[in-house]
Amino acid sequence: MASSILKLKKFLSLERERHFDNRAVVGGLDKVIPIWQKEALSDGLDEEVIASIVLQLQRYSSLDVSSREETIKAIFNALDDPEGPKPVEGIEPDPSEESKPAPQPRVPHRLNIDLNAPVTVIPGVSKQKAAILARLGLHTLEDVLYYFPRRYDDYSRMKPINRLTYGEEVTVLGTIVAVQTRPIRGGKSQLTEAVLSDGTGTLRLSWFNQPWREKALHQGDQVTVSGKLDMYLGRLVMNMPEVEELEKEHLHTSGIIPVYSLTSSISQKQLRSIIHEAVRFCAPRMEDYLPESIRLNLKLMDLGVALYQVHFPDSQDTLDQARWRLAFDEIFLLQLGVLRQKYTWKRVEARRFDTPSQWLEEQISRLPFPLTGAQRRALDEIARDLQSGRPMDRLLQGDVGSGKTVVAALGMAMVMRHGAQAALMAPTSILAEQHYRNLSRLLTAGDEHSPALLSPEEIRLLVGDTRESEKEEIRTLLAEGKVKLVIGTHSLIEDPITFQDLQMVVIDEQHRFGVAQRALLRAKGNNPHLLVMTATPIPRSLALTIYGDLDLSIMDEMPPGRQPVETHVLHPLERERAYQLIRSQIQAGYQAFIIYPMIEQNGDNGKAEALAAVEEHQKLQREVFPNLRIGLLHGKMRPDEKDEVMARFRDGEFHILVSTSVVEVGVDIPNATVMLVEGANRFGLAQLHQFRGRVGRGNAKAYCLLIPDHEDALENERLAAMAETSDGFVLAEYDLEQRGPGEFLGTRQAGYSELKMAKLTDVKLIEKARQQAQAIFEKDPDLAAPEHAALTERLNRFWGAGRGDIS
Repeated sequence: MASSILKLKKFLSLERERHFDNRAVVGGLDKVIPIWQKEALSDGLDEEVIASIVLQLQRYSSLDVSSREETIKAIFNALDDPEGPKPVEGIEPDPSEESKPAPQPRVPHRLNIDLNAPVTVIPGVSKQKAAILARLGLHTLEDVLYYFPRRYDDYSRMKPINRLTYGEEVTVLGTIVAVQTRPIRGGKSQLTEAVLSDGTGTLRLSWFNQPWREKALHQGDQVTVSGKLDMYLGRLVMNMPEVEELEKEHLHTSGIIPVYSLTSSISQKQLRSIIHEAVRFCAPRMEDYLPESIRLNLKLMDLGVALYQVHFPDSQDTLDQARWRLAFDEIFLLQLGVLRQKYTWKRVEARRFDTPSQWLEEQISRLPFPLTGAQRRALDEIARDLQSGRPMDRLLQGDVGSGKTVVAALGMAMVMRHGAQAALMAPTSILAEQHYRNLSRLLTAGDEHSPALLSPEEIRLLVGDTRESEKEEIRTLLAEGKVKLVIGTHSLIEDPITFQDLQMVVIDEQHRFGVAQRALLRAKGNNPHLLVMTATPIPRSLALTIYGDLDLSIMDEMPPGRQPVETHVLHPLERERAYQLIRSQIQAGYQAFIIYPMIEQNGDNGKAEALAAVEEHQKLQREVFPNLRIGLLHGKMRPDEKDEVMARFRDGEFHILVSTSVVEVGVDIPNATVMLVEGANRFGLAQLHQFRGRVGRGNAKAYCLLIPDHEDALENERLAAMAETSDGFVLAEYDLEQRGPGEFLGTRQAGYSELKMAKLTDVKLIEKARQQAQAIFEKDPDLAAPEHAALTERLNRFWGAGRGDIS
């Protein structure tokens, strides 16, 4: 047996005798690495074997006792195994190596990789370097492996300077021929300029207030620069480009070079080297958690190969395959997570509530308006849920004004007719008050032929401003079961509140509430039925992914008689036309909203970029509408202050309400007929649609006026979609394509923060992933089969301990 193996076994045995206190060697086991590594190489041990054992020893000090014991055992087993290295799945052996005699002794190098090991196990990463990597969010081996390049530079396909065009985002390779720094703006700022040449032409580069660039760049330096091409005095320029010193080996390769996001004190070359070390060692040893049937069915690249190729691709084709594999994994794990949540919740029993069709028709006939087909479908779905014996978990998704409140009211009535209790939680006091008025009107009205569903005493409002004596009374009546329906805000989840028999929970504008808040309210009852409502139209592909654990009811019809809001996109110079329309509407007895994208200006940049509510409120009051009463609403105000302003606007004390986006989810102001949105290009279409929904809620004609910051073809084309359609679902699809899924996520961030490769706009990918996830669940809903063990472990790590959004 090789002396290096004997020596290492001696240290490991002593460590085992000392109960894994890391003192078998003075200073810790990792201190043997330099000498042992040199000796093991001399003994002819396989280099990858040595690297594997070194990795285990480097991380040893950071482990707890039980993990240290497992590590020692793993190394002992490896040292004793006479079979030599196992082939790595997905990596084909080099045929030229097959005829060569294997060096002796051979030690298997497929030790388990601990993806949670700190980055200091990577050769060359000191504690100081680890602190720098931590600023990039890189704490563990897994973080490094999944820290994907933000772009790639293909040196074989770069454009020469004489073929560049205005507006392109490019990477250019060339030589610095001149560099200088000069003062501008009267000496208050500095401009560093450089000239880049590649033999076909020159490109001017400029950086504002970065004088250190002059010392970093020298005439003759070969560099790559990346940025967007602009035009100045008829010549192409690149402002504030990224610069990277050209690595000589890149000149002689047709390879695709990864480019990563950086932080201070680390260069692209250093980070690339660290990631290469981690990927080179770990990727071939990664256990592929995807079942083989899925990989074969979809022709997916092996996980280890994909991780290597996404960082250091051999070709554009292998890069595309790697990105597809890793994107599929992300969506698949998301789908699997929400299906598991749904399955877990559906295994719980809930009380059955039967709803006779005759009784439901009687309630519908008492309404002052006919129901739409979408409202009737949603009611049928809710009735089936309540009869199923499993907790309802339904998302009621409908456009502004589609009649969700009526559906929720009748749903709660199905439960309350059996003597049980219901609760409705809204994000603001003023919205809770609005629900209280509407539900009181719907549920307490009756006559001798059709008695009311509830008496006025059985429905109560509980918000922050409710007097303490009244709160105490409501708490008592809820505990005794005498209040059947309570409507409120976060007050409903406070500890002192108990229900006698809470059987249904309705949450309005559900994306405003976190997982914990929903869970707290649900815990007030015994597996109560849950209905969550949102007025934000969500594209179907996204709804299947984000809300895959919820059953979906879509309200895609508007009640008859509701007028569409006339929408116009105005040039900034046409602002006075908007003001004139507001004046004429107020003279006619109506009210108006004016929305701004910011609360306050922040220095010169803010003034250049966007108008702000606080300053513009003062200007409007002083210069534009001096004879009108103008209210101000923004996110920095306390909740009670916001509620007071909205209440005064609702009651007609203000003619105009100046606001930021906090008014997006809000109160019915039937008297408001004009919505003017400044800086409209800064809002998503879904959000603009919500603003538009704040007006036109009465019988009068309403208007929505959108003013972008400046002329821009793409932005105005996007805003033109608002003028072309009032269908929130059409706008949501457009918004998803243009701006991504951020606006739709709300508080459902668990899992979605893990999306680094996939796009929630990729409907084909989502459908494939969902099909595969459903197929696995049909066969093994508990993921208990041995072949799913690795998948279960990866799923838990992806979602994080307890971070899943079990609604």
